[in-house]
Amino acid sequence: MSAAATSVVFDVNVLVLAVGLGKTALRSWPAPPPVSDNPAADCVGVINDATEFALWLSPHILENTVRVLHDRADWSKEDAEAYARILMRLAEHSGGGTLVPPRTVHDCPDFEDNLILDLAVETGAFLVVSEDSDLTSMSPWRGTPILRPREFASRVDAMRRARRRR
Repeated sequence: MSAAATSVVFDVNVLVLAVGLGKTALRSWPAPPPVSDNPAADCVGVINDATEFALWLSPHILENTVRVLHDRADWSKEDAEAYARILMRLAEHSGGGTLVPPRTVHDCPDFEDNLILDLAVETGAFLVVSEDSDLTSMSPWRGTPILRPREFASRVDAMRRARRRR
């Protein structure tokens, strides 16, 4: 991890979409450049690179990722929990980690979204990545951009390409 890694929070939907509701992405994720046809997987690939961004997770995010994969994507509980462990290792490798933030945010009508924002506040996240329109419609929230996965992956792609040209 770079000493200047920037803290970032990914919403549950990004982590679920990264595996495309299938199990093949558990082995590896693409990392821009170039971006792939699965922007959520590109986001996880950026974290896997552990160069620019430090991913922060919470038990809420991990538990809901497991729940959605098990209940809605027909994953076994064991496979969904294994994915959560992989995400925790990726977060630690990137310079982030897992923590329980205090309940301080009540800006969004959706309770679950406030838990994502609580984590962003506690970790000083530079940005949040989400496909949730309730969250993205709040961007910038308290000065923090809330980007969709495609936008995040595209910006990282552009940044990396520009750096290579120098």
